[in-house]
Amino acid sequence: MSLDLAFGIARNGLLATQRALANVAQNITNAETPGYTRKSATAVSVTANGMPLGVRLGEAQRYVDSALIAERNLRASEAAGAAVRERLLSGIEAVHGTTDSGDSLGDTIAALRARLTSLRGAPGDTGLQRDAAQSAVTVAARFNDIAGAVGNARQQAQDGVLEEVRKINASLHQIFELTTLIKGDTVRGLPTGDLEDQRDLLLTKLSESLPVQALHQPDGGLVLVTKGGLGLPLDSTGDALSTQMASVGPASYYGAGGSIPAITMGGVDITRQLTGGKLGEYINLRDTTLPRYQAELDIAAAQLASRFAAQGLTLFTGSSGQVPDVALGYADPAGGQIGFANQIRVNTAVVANPALLRDGTQDVPDTPGGATAFTTNPANGPSGFAILLDRIIDHSLGETVRDGTNWASIPSSGLGPDGSLSSPFIPARSIEAYAGTLTAAQTADRAAATSARTRAEALKAGLDARFQRESGVDPDAEVANLIKLQNAYAANARVMSTAQQMWESLQGVGR
Repeated sequence: MSLDLAFGIARNGLLATQRALANVAQNITNAETPGYTRKSATAVSVTANGMPLGVRLGEAQRYVDSALIAERNLRASEAAGAAVRERLLSGIEAVHGTTDSGDSLGDTIAALRARLTSLRGAPGDTGLQRDAAQSAVTVAARFNDIAGAVGNARQQAQDGVLEEVRKINASLHQIFELTTLIKGDTVRGLPTGDLEDQRDLLLTKLSESLPVQALHQPDGGLVLVTKGGLGLPLDSTGDALSTQMASVGPASYYGAGGSIPAITMGGVDITRQLTGGKLGEYINLRDTTLPRYQAELDIAAAQLASRFAAQGLTLFTGSSGQVPDVALGYADPAGGQIGFANQIRVNTAVVANPALLRDGTQDVPDTPGGATAFTTNPANGPSGFAILLDRIIDHSLGETVRDGTNWASIPSSGLGPDGSLSSPFIPARSIEAYAGTLTAAQTADRAAATSARTRAEALKAGLDARFQRESGVDPDAEVANLIKLQNAYAANARVMSTAQQMWESLQGVGR
């Protein structure tokens, strides 16, 4: 082997080792950088006409498992969506109260029953009359508070939709910019690992808002597809998704005839195709879960008011003194049930004169299949009049409208302002039991959301650990590699030094 060849081989070895050292140093420096993956390059032997010319270090590459990244992003999306659901439902659960504390909706109705039962023992006792009236006020306030919490959560969901649409558009713009750079560097033969790390980090962030499948192209390009099969555009012209602000009330809904704006892409409504992640969960809460909660509360309040009025006591009314018509469907505006839980209150006449709890507010004719006849206690009637209290305790708060005849079933379908929703439980016949059931069902949803979040976060943590093992930076391993490369650098340097000494010796012989 000639000295020139030895010099060349040693020089190539030094250059390759220098690049490898720089690569290791970059890995160590960025070990804690979010989204950074380990970069490494392969040394390739170089020959010419069968003669060795040393080694050449290829471009630094990142080694990642695309399937693992996709699965990790999916779990991140599930965890983010469950966290949204847990947060919004927690506020409603807090207002519902617990059976242990005795302040749940069913408990307040039970307390009203107890007050009326006490009044039944002494119908003319004005103190007991006031206590019963105040208990009714507590029932109405509980309905108002829970319905208010549901409405607040639903407005938060609508506002969340706007915020997630904004985040998705911003992420798509950033992904487009990085993809343009990656495609350009790919054409020029430049390393793209760091840019791809940044893009993957943005894809993870995007997936928290809306889960997408990233299809990588040979030229460095990217195709993004949602769970609903939509292709998300990557370009620099405008926003991909569009929607509008809206105030959401009990009668608001998304769909034909509704007042909640759609989410569009290219002018086409894609709302129903956006599932998963924070955006999908906000849509689900706004359009399904919370309208059902509202309807169940409205129905409970409307049934309570109607059943009292049917026996001769208009104890509960709406803001304008009306009692809903529960014979009409929930979604029928003429029935007055939509939003009734927000406005239910104790009849002002009863507040002014609690003795009406004993005497009644109106006569009732005998109705086949309905209540029996009732005549109010006149102003000069007996103070021990108990007929109305018996009717209320036995029937208004019981399961029968009259002896041997059950109340009509409380609706479990046709719920929501558009009539498209259903309760996940079979309604009880009594109002007290129905209130307890809806409280249990609604608060259980929060517990389920917490479990879903915990499970998704645990799965994601496992996938994160696996990704870190496979593609992350192990500082100990990098330091060990650094020592090996330093030794290799020293060996190549010694070869060059020895060759230099031999060359000088040959020159000395020639002189």
